[in-house]
Amino acid sequence: MSSRRVVITGIGALTPVGKSAPDFWNGLLSGTSGARSIDKFDTTGFASTFAALIDDYDPLEHFERKEARKLDLVAQYALVASEEAILDSKLNLEEIDKDRVGVHVGTGIGGMKTFYDQSIAYSERGPRGVSPFFIPMLIPDIVSGQISIKYGFRGPNFCAVSACATGSHNIGIAYDMIRYGQSDYSITGGTEAPVTQIGISGFNAMKAMSTRNDEPEAGSRPFDIDRDGFVLGEGSGIMVLESLDSALERGARIYGEIVGYGYSADAYHITAPDPEGNGVILAMKNALKSAGITTEDVDHINMHGTSTPLGDIAETNSIKKVFGDHAYKMNLNSTKSMTGHTLGAAGAIESLAAVLALYHGIVPPTINIDNQDPQCDLNYTANAPVARELNYAMNNAFGFGGHNSTLVFKRFQGT
Repeated sequence: MSSRRVVITGIGALTPVGKSAPDFWNGLLSGTSGARSIDKFDTTGFASTFAALIDDYDPLEHFERKEARKLDLVAQYALVASEEAILDSKLNLEEIDKDRVGVHVGTGIGGMKTFYDQSIAYSERGPRGVSPFFIPMLIPDIVSGQISIKYGFRGPNFCAVSACATGSHNIGIAYDMIRYGQSDYSITGGTEAPVTQIGISGFNAMKAMSTRNDEPEAGSRPFDIDRDGFVLGEGSGIMVLESLDSALERGARIYGEIVGYGYSADAYHITAPDPEGNGVILAMKNALKSAGITTEDVDHINMHGTSTPLGDIAETNSIKKVFGDHAYKMNLNSTKSMTGHTLGAAGAIESLAAVLALYHGIVPPTINIDNQDPQCDLNYTANAPVARELNYAMNNAFGFGGHNSTLVFKRFQGT
């Protein structure tokens, strides 16, 4: 069976820099940091006391009280972003064949707040204290399930879980489902709600997060010599994908086209990046091959860029090994400098940023580069957006366990 072209016709975002896709994009271009001191719980004794948080999120603006109590934040965020993406796509849900709509929305962790709250309930009241909704609220696949239930989508419905590469892997799965005829449309992306007592404690125990508690907005500083770890973030990024033929037939707005991906494993360590970058290099090479393009075709990479001392150097060196001299001609960036690291949502949120960069011809900045690390010597679009012609953009996403994913997007220029 010949493959079909796949385009993006709807986007939705609920992030620390904007609670809608337009606000998210404007937040990125303005160089806004979503990091602030945590006010969800008492952080006394925590090494890191800040995170990138969705401002003034109220579940009751989106859900009935009874419904909200049955949904962990990880599902709520995805449902809110999915609704925006579907409305943005202008799909007529009364006319499309819902048997042909797939849902692939992943989370790296699942219902972390639910797990924490129910553990406390068990500790205090024993087995009878545990909610009957505990398991359905916890499991990662419930997000895709909840979206399909809300809209009646009966197409392929499951999610990949690959830590911080989750969002990207799910977009790749959705792309293939449409490309090879399993679906005509797909709701896809990632979501995460990890800012909990146990989440912050766990990452602090690993010494993975920034401790710049007196200046949260400057905590995430990829490629800066003074970076000291990532800033945990929360949110969701969702795309509506469909076949090009379908989009053209209904006159849909097309944000961009997905043209390839590359997956690989580091096979090195559960958390540390391979210093030689072998897995990351393989993912990027596989992505270029899948897309049928050369290194010189790529204008922009939204990097994984977590603001960790080892990770930023390893990714930079991998890009130089793949792209050679062309590495210095691209505009790179890390939008994690603004959104924080949203774990399983990161690859999706950052793919939205890459697609919007293609659509608008503007690369958002990497903020907080005050003293660029000499070992990170590429063009990271420091501190201000850059307008330029963009034809191809890539997004890198890497997860604990050595999971690597690279997606390739193309500016849509017609048939």
